[in-house]
Amino acid sequence: MTDLKLLALDSEDLDVISATTQDAVVRVGDMGYAKADRRFALLMNRYAWEQGVGGRKGQRKRAAMHFDRVNLVKVAGIDTNAHEGVLELLAIRFAETDSPSGIVELRFAGGGTVRLTVECLEARLEDLGAAWAAKAKPEHAI
Repeated sequence: MTDLKLLALDSEDLDVISATTQDAVVRVGDMGYAKADRRFALLMNRYAWEQGVGGRKGQRKRAAMHFDRVNLVKVAGIDTNAHEGVLELLAIRFAETDSPSGIVELRFAGGGTVRLTVECLEARLEDLGAAWAAKAKPEHAI
């Protein structure tokens, strides 16, 4: 399987990253904001939707994602002290406020959110290594 390396500079690009990271598993302790660098980063075990065909269980891959030019981070519905806590990423969205600045919102199962106030949208996603068999294919009630 080919490793993904994606860059998002607008909402359409971010929609692609959102689709590839849907159902990623993220440890609370693997997210952080480097205020001096104005960078928010997280590690995840993403479900490789691009590999899951038909009824097969599919694969997961370790991936890193970061957002640059971040001015402020707000967290809601997530216990940031529970470093071993596990979150399921559902979607990532960008809403422009005063072009090119805006709000990036990472939405997690159970209602948790991370909101990033950004000078402009600049996000990168990169796979970090070999894939492994997923225990199950994520499913959502319609």
